[in-house]
Amino acid sequence: MRSPIEKSSVRVSKVHPYQWLWEPLQRDPTFLLRPMFGGRSAYLDGKLMLYFAAKTEPWRGVLLCTERAHHVSLLAEFPDLSPHPVLPKWLYLPETADTFERTGARLVSLADRRDPRCGVAPQARKKNSRRRKPNEPGRRPP
Repeated sequence: MRSPIEKSSVRVSKVHPYQWLWEPLQRDPTFLLRPMFGGRSAYLDGKLMLYFAAKTEPWRGVLLCTERAHHVSLLAEFPDLSPHPVLPKWLYLPETADTFERTGARLVSLADRRDPRCGVAPQARKKNSRRRKPNEPGRRPP
Protein backbone atom coordinates (compact mmCIF):
# COMPACT_ATOMS: atom_id res chain seq x y z
CA MET A 1 0.00 0.00 0.00
CA ARG A 2 1.25 3.47 -0.90
CA SER A 3 1.77 6.11 1.72
CA PRO A 4 -0.33 9.32 1.56
CA ILE A 5 2.74 11.20 0.36
CA GLU A 6 3.23 8.85 -2.59
CA LYS A 7 -0.46 9.05 -3.54
CA SER A 8 -0.33 12.79 -3.84
CA SER A 9 0.23 14.11 -7.32
CA VAL A 10 0.12 17.72 -6.20
CA ARG A 11 3.13 19.64 -7.38
CA VAL A 12 4.40 22.13 -4.84
CA SER A 13 5.94 25.19 -6.39
CA LYS A 14 8.55 27.20 -4.56
CA VAL A 15 7.24 30.50 -3.21
CA HIS A 16 9.33 33.51 -4.15
CA PRO A 17 10.53 35.29 -0.99
CA TYR A 18 9.31 38.67 -2.27
CA GLN A 19 5.90 37.48 -3.42
CA TRP A 20 4.29 39.45 -0.59
CA LEU A 21 5.56 42.61 -2.23
CA TRP A 22 3.89 42.12 -5.61
CA GLU A 23 0.65 40.64 -4.23
CA PRO A 24 -1.08 44.06 -3.92
CA LEU A 25 -0.55 44.55 -7.67
CA GLN A 26 -2.31 41.30 -8.58
CA ARG A 27 -5.75 42.88 -8.32
CA ASP A 28 -4.89 45.18 -11.25
CA PRO A 29 -6.23 43.73 -14.52
CA THR A 30 -3.09 44.85 -16.39
CA PHE A 31 -0.72 43.17 -13.92
CA LEU A 32 1.61 40.62 -15.43
CA LEU A 33 4.35 38.70 -13.63
CA ARG A 34 6.99 37.05 -15.79
CA PRO A 35 10.21 35.18 -15.10
CA MET A 36 13.28 37.12 -16.16
CA PHE A 37 16.94 36.23 -15.57
CA GLY A 38 16.13 34.03 -12.59
CA GLY A 39 13.88 36.59 -10.91
CA ARG A 40 10.38 37.94 -11.44
CA SER A 41 9.47 41.04 -13.38
CA ALA A 42 6.23 42.92 -12.71
CA TYR A 43 4.44 44.76 -15.50
CA LEU A 44 1.54 47.22 -15.30
CA ASP A 45 -0.11 48.64 -18.41
CA GLY A 46 2.55 46.87 -20.47
CA LYS A 47 5.40 48.72 -18.75
CA LEU A 48 8.14 46.93 -16.84
CA MET A 49 7.85 48.40 -13.34
CA LEU A 50 9.74 46.26 -10.83
CA TYR A 51 12.14 43.36 -10.81
CA PHE A 52 12.38 41.01 -7.82
CA ALA A 53 15.63 39.05 -7.47
CA ALA A 54 16.36 36.56 -4.69
CA LYS A 55 19.81 35.29 -5.60
CA THR A 56 23.14 36.50 -4.24
CA GLU A 57 24.29 40.10 -4.17
CA PRO A 58 23.92 42.19 -6.22
CA TRP A 59 20.83 40.24 -7.24
CA ARG A 60 19.04 40.08 -3.90
CA GLY A 61 16.40 42.75 -3.57
CA VAL A 62 14.07 44.90 -5.62
CA LEU A 63 14.98 46.87 -8.71
CA LEU A 64 12.85 49.85 -9.67
CA CYS A 65 12.76 50.10 -13.45
CA THR A 66 13.05 53.76 -14.31
CA GLU A 67 14.73 56.20 -16.65
CA ARG A 68 17.96 57.88 -15.54
CA ALA A 69 16.26 61.27 -15.71
CA HIS A 70 14.19 60.28 -12.64
CA HIS A 71 17.09 59.03 -10.50
CA VAL A 72 17.70 62.30 -8.65
CA SER A 73 14.12 62.71 -7.43
CA LEU A 74 13.72 59.03 -6.56
CA LEU A 75 17.04 58.91 -4.68
CA ALA A 76 16.00 62.01 -2.71
CA GLU A 77 12.70 60.36 -1.75
CA PHE A 78 14.14 56.89 -1.12
CA PRO A 79 17.64 57.16 0.42
CA ASP A 80 18.05 53.35 0.57
CA LEU A 81 17.98 53.15 -3.23
CA SER A 82 21.12 53.29 -5.34
CA PRO A 83 21.90 52.64 -8.98
CA HIS A 84 22.28 48.89 -9.46
CA PRO A 85 25.98 47.93 -9.81
CA VAL A 86 25.32 45.84 -12.96
CA LEU A 87 22.25 47.63 -14.37
CA PRO A 88 22.83 51.26 -13.32
CA LYS A 89 19.86 52.44 -15.39
CA TRP A 90 17.63 50.94 -12.68
CA LEU A 91 17.58 51.71 -8.97
CA TYR A 92 18.26 48.95 -6.45
CA LEU A 93 16.91 48.30 -2.99
CA PRO A 94 19.05 45.54 -1.43
CA GLU A 95 17.42 43.11 0.96
CA THR A 96 20.08 44.10 3.51
CA ALA A 97 18.69 47.66 3.76
CA ASP A 98 17.31 48.40 7.23
CA THR A 99 14.04 49.63 5.72
CA PHE A 100 13.72 46.93 3.03
CA GLU A 101 10.14 45.92 3.90
CA ARG A 102 8.83 49.46 4.28
CA THR A 103 10.67 50.90 1.26
CA GLY A 104 9.82 47.88 -0.89
CA ALA A 105 6.12 48.30 -0.09
CA ARG A 106 6.36 52.03 -0.90
CA LEU A 107 7.97 51.26 -4.27
CA VAL A 108 5.15 48.86 -5.09
CA SER A 109 2.64 51.53 -4.08
CA LEU A 110 4.40 54.04 -6.32
CA ALA A 111 4.12 51.65 -9.26
CA ASP A 112 0.49 50.88 -8.41
CA ARG A 113 -0.34 54.61 -8.47
CA ARG A 114 1.39 54.84 -11.89
CA ASP A 115 3.91 57.42 -10.71
CA PRO A 116 5.39 58.76 -13.97
CA ARG A 117 8.91 58.11 -12.67
CA CYS A 118 8.24 54.37 -12.57
CA GLY A 119 8.33 51.94 -15.43
CA VAL A 120 10.02 51.50 -18.76
CA ALA A 121 8.69 50.23 -22.04
CA PRO A 122 10.07 46.75 -22.66
CA GLN A 123 12.37 46.41 -25.63
CA ALA A 124 11.08 44.47 -28.58
CA ARG A 125 12.60 41.04 -28.89
CA LYS A 126 15.23 40.72 -31.57
CA LYS A 127 14.68 38.09 -34.21
CA ASN A 128 17.34 35.45 -34.43
CA SER A 129 19.18 36.22 -37.67
CA ARG A 130 20.61 32.69 -37.74
CA ARG A 131 17.20 31.12 -38.17
CA ARG A 132 16.15 30.65 -41.73
CA LYS A 133 12.77 29.91 -43.13
CA PRO A 134 12.41 26.53 -44.84
CA ASN A 135 12.36 28.05 -48.35
CA GLU A 136 15.35 30.34 -47.91
CA PRO A 137 18.52 29.64 -49.92
CA GLY A 138 21.19 27.71 -48.08
CA ARG A 139 18.79 25.51 -46.18
CA ARG A 140 18.55 21.87 -47.08
CA PRO A 141 15.10 20.30 -47.26
CA PRO A 142 14.28 17.85 -44.45
